Formats: sequence, C-alpha cells, structure tokens
Amino acid sequence: MGVNRKRVKFYIYYILILTLLFVVVSNEVQAAPSVSSQRAILMDQETGRILYEKDAHSQSRIASITKIMTAILAIESGMMDKEVTVSSNAAGTEGSSLYLKAGEKIKLEDLVYGLMLRSGNDAAVAIAESVGGSLDGFAYMMNEKANEIGMKNTHFSNPHGLDDHEDHYSTAYDMAVLTRYSMENEVYKEIAGTKVHTAPNPEEKWDRKWKNKNRLLTELYKHSTGGKTGYTKLAKRTLVSTASKDGENLIAVTLNGPDDWNDHIGMFEYGFKQYDYKIVLEEGTIERMDDEIYKDHAFLKRESVLTLRDDEVDDVKVEYKMLKPKEEWLKNKNVPEVVGKAVVYLEDEEVDTLPIFYKTTDEKDKEKSWWKFWAYSFESFIGVRDHG
Repeated sequence: MGVNRKRVKFYIYYILILTLLFVVVSNEVQAAPSVSSQRAILMDQETGRILYEKDAHSQSRIASITKIMTAILAIESGMMDKEVTVSSNAAGTEGSSLYLKAGEKIKLEDLVYGLMLRSGNDAAVAIAESVGGSLDGFAYMMNEKANEIGMKNTHFSNPHGLDDHEDHYSTAYDMAVLTRYSMENEVYKEIAGTKVHTAPNPEEKWDRKWKNKNRLLTELYKHSTGGKTGYTKLAKRTLVSTASKDGENLIAVTLNGPDDWNDHIGMFEYGFKQYDYKIVLEEGTIERMDDEIYKDHAFLKRESVLTLRDDEVDDVKVEYKMLKPKEEWLKNKNVPEVVGKAVVYLEDEEVDTLPIFYKTTDEKDKEKSWWKFWAYSFESFIGVRDHG
C-alpha cells in the first residue's frame, strides 16, 4: 500500500513538472508562423518594423491589391464629391466589375467604395480617367506617389492590376509600405474597413449594395480592420489586410498565397502575441546630461516607441550625440535650437533618431511663471492662501 502511494505521488509530481515545463516553453518566443504564400510580410503599422518576412523584396505581379494605390490617389485628389461620367472604355473593362454603363454618372466616392469592396475594374478605369485625365496620366501619378513614399521595387502600368502589362509589379514589402501610408488617411481607413456600402443607382429602381470581398473583415477574423483582395491567372491569390488588437496595429501582405486567409490570421496572431509597444525614450527634459550647458536644458519633443518582444528590451541602447558646447553660446544667448540627436539602437542596428532641442533659461522661467500664475489663481479661488 505504501509503495502504491509513493507511485501515485511520483506520477503527480511528474505531471506537475511537465505542466510547468509546458507553461514555461509556451511563454517563450514563439516560432515564426508557417505561411503557404510564396512571398509574405508582417509589418507594424505604427513603427514600420518588420515582424515577419518571406521573400518580401522580390518583384511579383500583384493583381487587384494595385487598387490600394488607385484608391488613395482618388481620395487625395480632393474630388470625392465630383460626379464622374463613365466612359465606354471604363464600362468595357474585363474582369471583376460593378457593371457600370457607358454614359452614366456616379460620384467618385462611390467609385472608390466599389473599387475597394467589390474590386471593380471598371471603377478603376473610371477613377483613372477622371483623376489622371487618361490611363497613362494616372499611371504616371501612381509611380510618382510610389517614389515619394519609398516603394523602391514597384512599377505601375494600370489602375487595376490586370495581367495586360508585364511591367506592372511590386513586392510584399512595398505593398506594406503603401498600406501603412494609406492607413494614415482617415477616409481610406474608413473605406477599406467598410463591410457593406450602398450607392445610388439612377438607372434602376433600387440602390447598389456592395459587400466587401475581404472575408477576414466580414466573417473570419474579429480583429480585422480592412484590406484588399486580388486574383489573376498569373499573379494567383494576393491579399493585403490590416488588424488591430489592444492598441497594436499590424499590416500583412501575401503574394501567390493559396491559403491566404489562414496565412494572415497566423501572422497576426504571432505578431499580437510576441510583440508590444514599448516607450524607450520619454518626451521632455533629458535627465542623463553631464555637461552643465546641456543639463536641465536638453529635451525631446516626442517619445520614441518601438515594437519589441519582451526578450528584446535589454537589447535597446540609446546614444546621445551632442554638438560640442561653446561658451559664447550662453554669453551671446545664441544656443542652436537643435543641439544633438538621440540615436536608438536595437542589437546594434539604428532603429530611431530624435533631434535634441535646447530650452533656454528664459523659456524655463516663462514656464515656471506660467505655472505660478495658475497656482496662485487656483489657490485664490479655493481660498487657501496664507494672508499672514
């Protein structure tokens, strides 16, 4: 009987130890997600840090995720309230369609909704002709914007992504850059995250009603905030999507992905579990300044936030690179506005740089006087001043 009890205790302890080991291992850094897509990337929207990538810089056909660029250019044109007359060229565009009719008038805003939700190729051509004057003119605008925002391995030849041009391509990384830029625009963000849109249809007795093709947004993933689907015979399935959870915003892109819905969910879950925002430099006066000229005067106008795993926090280093102080600065009261920079490193790689500003004594005194004024006013109001 005693032997059996010992065996029972042994098995109980054995199970407890295994459970503890499982908990410890599960809390460690999770392995990178496995994705079916030929090319993929997961990027943090706020900081631009790449959290996962797979052949993300190789040029590839991109199909209808092209329309993200078409949409943002239409939105930035300032003509969203303009009525567009649909040309026969636009109405006859092949592939996915809003079934626009030549000669009909439709608001540019509704065309952009139809472009993003239903991937209307006819809408893409109508937008391009309206905003760019012609398809060639709009393609020029697309490439100018791509260069402006840092899409270095991209070339656009049309507004829809159909396979009719060999020199129409991008990369997973560049499409993440474009999406990050576009998500800063509140109108784009609203449209890309809309599940259903209703648009007037003067040709019929009923309104047009468009449901978003992005199943992550409409049914599969509760943290989804938008994106754009794509498919052509040569590009295969392409997908850009965004997701937010507990204040963390991520962007996922897959090119030639047979199981792209699950690829995106897997990447998002990996990102949300493993990474979080950490403030590595606070806004305001820099405490660690030994030089008397800079002490209590050097300050940052913004904070530095990085996307980090818990095990990376100790790998963050900050280096202050300051101008050599000159005594005449104080004598002549002409200290430069920017006196240095704070460089943030993660594992010896530079990840952020902040200018360091100089606050003069006059500014400090003004600040103190301002607070003294309000403190005096507040004390007088509540009647707690000592009148002697």
